[in-house]
Amino acid sequence: MKRFNYTILFVLLSLHITSGFAATYNVKDFGAMGNGKHIDSPAINEAIDKAAEDGGGTVLISEGQYLCYSIRLKSGITLRLEKGAVIKAAQVSSEAGYDEPEPNDSHFQDFGHSHWHNSLIWGENLHDVTLEGEGLIDGTDVLSRGIKNNINGKTLANKALALRDCRNVTVRGLSFLRCGHFALLLTGVDDLLIEDVTADTNRDGFDIDCCERVVIRNCKVNTINDDAIVLKCSYALGREKPTEHVLIEDCHVSGFDIGTMIDGTRATTSVKAPDGDGPTGRIKLGTESNGGFRHITIRRCTFEHCRGLALETVDGAAIEDVSVSDIRMNDICNSPIYIRLGDRMRAPEGFHHSSVNGISISNVNVKDADSRYACIIAGTNGHPVRNVSIKNVNIEYRGGITLDDVREQRGVNPFFIPSARKANQFGEANYPEPSAHGIQPAWGFAITHAEGIRLKNISLSTKKHDERPPFHLSDAKKVKLSKIKTNNAE
Repeated sequence: MKRFNYTILFVLLSLHITSGFAATYNVKDFGAMGNGKHIDSPAINEAIDKAAEDGGGTVLISEGQYLCYSIRLKSGITLRLEKGAVIKAAQVSSEAGYDEPEPNDSHFQDFGHSHWHNSLIWGENLHDVTLEGEGLIDGTDVLSRGIKNNINGKTLANKALALRDCRNVTVRGLSFLRCGHFALLLTGVDDLLIEDVTADTNRDGFDIDCCERVVIRNCKVNTINDDAIVLKCSYALGREKPTEHVLIEDCHVSGFDIGTMIDGTRATTSVKAPDGDGPTGRIKLGTESNGGFRHITIRRCTFEHCRGLALETVDGAAIEDVSVSDIRMNDICNSPIYIRLGDRMRAPEGFHHSSVNGISISNVNVKDADSRYACIIAGTNGHPVRNVSIKNVNIEYRGGITLDDVREQRGVNPFFIPSARKANQFGEANYPEPSAHGIQPAWGFAITHAEGIRLKNISLSTKKHDERPPFHLSDAKKVKLSKIKTNNAE
């Protein structure tokens, strides 16, 4: 299949923010104070309105702390935060809060994925929008994790930046801190560039949902409690829309304590995310997965103190033509590689089944990985994962698992994988996570309900002796292993 030309896309995305000589509108000319006490969102919104009325321009936020409720973007606007400028989410009061969440059906995706207006910064049905600069978007102690929606009738914001049904959007250079449910929730946003952005936040970093022609490059995302860079294709728009032609390159994801990636301390005192597993902070496709993932490239990225790569479809989406290459991982708390076709089916009645066909993973180097779950490739009975190529991979596992560890959860036979329909613990309808499969009967790769799997030039080792074999296959057809090296420590 012909690969999408991401270089041309990047040039086109760059042009729309560098051409023209639009006017500049300083928010202080509209009454903003930037003193950390005055509520400045009305002045910022007035500057945005004036720039849009004049045909577009740059809304300038100079050094200072600007307490804000909802900021409403408009087409043709560049919101520029200079060095030292902070847009700080303001505490709700008895008189004021954030914009109300708009009506939308949330049967098939989480509430947070279904609303955009209840955000610190939001926009809908816009074009040619840029957020840039060296400033900070700060939701510390204000933006909620999505659990509560209001206090005393005043709406809380649960995300920093939310855009719906937009095109020609750039986010460049900014930093995001403690941003609630999402730092960036971008749904139905086409021709999107995210570059040189840092996010250190308490839940998801970048959620790219139902977006086409996307470049994410040179970004650092730290999210101990949720995913760092995650592609989704939910039903939030009320229709199927794929996420396709996406390039993620030269990015770093991690699961250090919140705020310690930005301040440089990289602390590791927190050892678990809210789901009970280790720090999250990974690159993932899924979980919300209706419209399809196609033509996805992930390259030259690093994972540190977090979970591994996860490619998941459980709600009816097709995963097709995904290429992952030149990946480095260190201190990985679950499967370094997790490919999952599941049967959760949060989708309209009669929706098509999930499918995986055409994944290529190459040049992956992993140090110090948790070996309980191995690398997992798992489909469902009658719906196998198809045509996966994994080559030039070196994984160092921690090892140390005994057959008794496996028997404790699987029964008498540690190599028996129970039917998902009979064993809810490993159910196909469960939330897709390596730990949901339990400790695997192999320490290297566990492959089940799969067809056309090719592993070549694979080197696997353990730091401590592991009683399990390196590979376990169940209902796996046309599996080809070549140039495999294993070194199980004595």
